[in-house]
Amino acid sequence: MREVSVGERRARLARRHAVAPAHRVGDAVGATRAVVALHATEPATVHLSVQARVDDAAPGAGGLDHALHVDRSLVRQLAMRRTLFVFPLDLLGAAWGSAAARVAQSEGARLVKDLTATGEVADPARWLERVRAGVLEVLGSEPGGLTALELRSSVPGLEVRLAAGGATYAGSRVLTWLGARGEVVRGHSTTHWRQSRPRWTLAEHWLGEPPAALAPAEGYAALVRRWLERFGPATEADLVWWLGATKGAVRAALGAVGAREVDLEGGGPGHLLPDDLEEEPPVEPWAALLPVLDPTVMGWKQRDFYLSEHAAVVFDRNGNAGTTAWWDGRVVGCWVQDPDGVVEVRVLDDVGREARARLGEEAARLTRWLAGQRVGTVYPSPAMRADPGDLTYPVVRA
Repeated sequence: MREVSVGERRARLARRHAVAPAHRVGDAVGATRAVVALHATEPATVHLSVQARVDDAAPGAGGLDHALHVDRSLVRQLAMRRTLFVFPLDLLGAAWGSAAARVAQSEGARLVKDLTATGEVADPARWLERVRAGVLEVLGSEPGGLTALELRSSVPGLEVRLAAGGATYAGSRVLTWLGARGEVVRGHSTTHWRQSRPRWTLAEHWLGEPPAALAPAEGYAALVRRWLERFGPATEADLVWWLGATKGAVRAALGAVGAREVDLEGGGPGHLLPDDLEEEPPVEPWAALLPVLDPTVMGWKQRDFYLSEHAAVVFDRNGNAGTTAWWDGRVVGCWVQDPDGVVEVRVLDDVGREARARLGEEAARLTRWLAGQRVGTVYPSPAMRADPGDLTYPVVRA
């Protein structure tokens, strides 16, 4: 059985994820394809993930705004693990038929359960279908889309609250459900790139002729093939976690793509595509700064080969990754901004002079890109929250 070393896995990550500076790509679509789909839970992450992979891309540049809002070759879609992603259009049908459909089913069932608990709706399942029809009818006459607030004032039922005295309206959950089903999509944003207040629109209005949803098994196989191209080799547990699917679905998909088993150094059996068994060439030492929830950091469940002992300080207790600083294929710290918006790298290892210099160059590059704009997050890691006076190593500044 072919063995894949930790060093080779890091080289694959550097080259295929376009995070090593020598292997960056030309635009936002290329950056998205490099990691299958971009995490979009926090809207700023999409822009920062593109910045890390595309040279000279100002906020909204690198083709990102054009790809999202003009040619619409990138689409925001709730899918794996009930997480919002930005997908390439050609992968949307696979997601709709598999991971997104699974989320839609669970969201619909949970919404009916919560509506039942309120006692305000006599027949929650029938109510949900009636409200669904109302949303689709209203959006059918609004090609430009409507915000959630505008829809709530236009469609009876969306104003129902899901808990007595609570602030959660059924409307936001209905839109989440319809989005997972692929009936509506998040269109133009009504605010800046660091916040998400989209206009909701019908999929056919936004995409013209939407892609057909694949059958579940076919959709999972398409996602697994694309994922192995970029994240392989990896374990079955990695895929089960990333897809938010069952072991049965993952095993069937691995069989459908003809995945070959390999031996991972220090990690047991893994899988590669049958036409991707050649050894990956080494990559020159590289530095990178990645944002909160970047897909490279979040792409595997078993992360020792690039995290080592730092998992507890660069992830929060719920498993959300904060910002990360990388040197030569492993996480060596995080980054924050000072009150003036200047990027500072908090190094957790004695990485040496060259690494510190290169991380400083990346901090300067990111500082120029941000141009004084500060990016907040609801997922700060312990390393990001730490008192600078408690740090073992000096901060690397832009």
